[in-house]
Amino acid sequence: MTAYELTYIVRHDMSPADVNTLTKNTQNVIAENGGKTVKDEYWGLRNLAYKINKANKGHYVFLGIECDAACLKEVERQLRINEDVIRQMSVKVDAIDDKPSPVIRNKSGDYEDAA
Repeated sequence: MTAYELTYIVRHDMSPADVNTLTKNTQNVIAENGGKTVKDEYWGLRNLAYKINKANKGHYVFLGIECDAACLKEVERQLRINEDVIRQMSVKVDAIDDKPSPVIRNKSGDYEDAA
């Protein structure tokens, strides 16, 4: 199976519990199509770089998944037709890092030296 990083932004007026429900539904779609979720991170309500549909903020969700191309295509389709998802992006990677992402590390104050 191929490794992918999937990031999507959800409308700002949804509660974190609703975002969690949407994430669980996405993980169910992945599992039903033969994939698995390796990493699941909620990055919180963050400012957008530019307005999207008159919104300045959005809930960011990051998933590290292992699946085949058909599974990824179905997940992307499900996210595209969901009106609560503002944007989504999937990137093929060599391997999914088991450490927290830089966004989570910076939020918790756990900084690493670049040297």
